[in-house]
Amino acid sequence: MAESSFNCSVDQGFNFQKDAQCLVGHINSLKIGDKEFAKDIEVMDPTKINDEANKVKVVGVASGIFWEGGFANSVSFTCQFSTTNKQDAALLQHTNLSNTNVECSFTIYDYDPVKKAFYKAFHTNETDLKGLVQKSGGELELRIDMDQSTEVTSPKNYAFYLSVMPQEEEQDIHLAVSVDSKFVKKWGVAVGA
Repeated sequence: MAESSFNCSVDQGFNFQKDAQCLVGHINSLKIGDKEFAKDIEVMDPTKINDEANKVKVVGVASGIFWEGGFANSVSFTCQFSTTNKQDAALLQHTNLSNTNVECSFTIYDYDPVKKAFYKAFHTNETDLKGLVQKSGGELELRIDMDQSTEVTSPKNYAFYLSVMPQEEEQDIHLAVSVDSKFVKKWGVAVGA
């Protein structure tokens, strides 16, 4: 399977500049167990840089996302959280999670130098993926840094890591390599009744 790995610019995510043509990513929504994280960071949608309504509210600004590309492979991401979301994540990190269900959506944007436009390179098509917090060696793959990140100092933000394995249903992950070259890959395996 071909893997998908995107290292995004946190600085560009928070302070979007039209002339910087690097990867940008947003964690659009995130719910772990019963905790729905706040969409409290307002950022630019790179595909709408010429529109007046070009701002979106997101849960986090992505610094990286990785998927090995297989149906049962986890999707792992690191993003920058607000102080409020940091506090909520720290509480989850330090308590026993009886409900490890995850619902999340994300969008990674890349620049097409031929069309001279940003496009959605790796995304959930505004649909929440349903998964579970990945376990490794008995530990949940969920971490929040308690120290403030320094790449962007305002607003205050904190690095958050999560690895999500798919639930037992078939879902779609959307990919593209240019404005016009798009495709969909399946994530998760449906288990019949």
